[in-house]
Amino acid sequence: MEDSLRRLDLNLLVTLDALLAEHNVTRAAARLHLSQPAVSVQLAKLREAFADPLLLPGPRGMRPTARALELRQPLHEALAALGQAIAPSAAFDPAHATHTWRVAATDYGASTIVLPALARLRAAAPGTRLAVLELKPPALTRQLEQGELDLAFHAAELAPPDLRRRPLFQERYVLVARAGHPSLMRQPTLAEFCALEHAIVSPDGGGFQGATDQVLAAQGLARRVVLSVPHFLFLEAALAASDLVAMLPARQLRPGSTLQVVAPPLELPGFEMLMLWHERLHRDPAHQWLREQVAAAVAAA
Repeated sequence: MEDSLRRLDLNLLVTLDALLAEHNVTRAAARLHLSQPAVSVQLAKLREAFADPLLLPGPRGMRPTARALELRQPLHEALAALGQAIAPSAAFDPAHATHTWRVAATDYGASTIVLPALARLRAAAPGTRLAVLELKPPALTRQLEQGELDLAFHAAELAPPDLRRRPLFQERYVLVARAGHPSLMRQPTLAEFCALEHAIVSPDGGGFQGATDQVLAAQGLARRVVLSVPHFLFLEAALAASDLVAMLPARQLRPGSTLQVVAPPLELPGFEMLMLWHERLHRDPAHQWLREQVAAAVAAA
């Protein structure tokens, strides 16, 4: 079958479909916007390819042979299916969409990106569903490539380089503690900062060092990290119920939070958050719409 297809020009099959519909070279040529001689040449090639005359002269035009009659319906259906397959993608209609979106994020990404986008997505596309999955950096490229995920939200520094990306925002760190913390009635000195009892988020579990400790170590200093937790949500609760302090991304604190924010006594590099997706979905209208909704929601947050 593959050898037969290689020997045939697709344009010849389109011409054959027109000839079998019209039973007339002149009408087929008009239908194809070709000259009559051009269609006659193509008919000669088709006869040679199929080893059959296909169309024979008759009193009222041309009569199809038995082989041509066998070809007519399956050829027409095959060309119609091919035309549908290569046609431009239809415009995405969010109001009638029934997609299930699957996105990967840490709890930080979920609260700073997914949460702001949720109301917009529900209002514009009420028939869709959203699944938020745990971000697994080592598996991220494979998950996006194989269709297990639509989007992922990741810090730029650690994002896989072989994925499509869109910057969402630049984040900065602030010093956070419970309201009325006795040691934070004013901005602490660097020495006072190091003496405080700190908590840290360790996504990998159990770590007691982060970006703050690297900056301090470059100055020959160290702080007291006494609590390591895997998620921001628990950390915020721990801060509210104790005299622990933490360096947190500023966007992590939602409006209405009871925690207080203090300017830290050291400059800490921030990070850029990205939206990531695979090339296979880059031009998909539904996926383009989803990306625009997320970006717009984050920009407005």
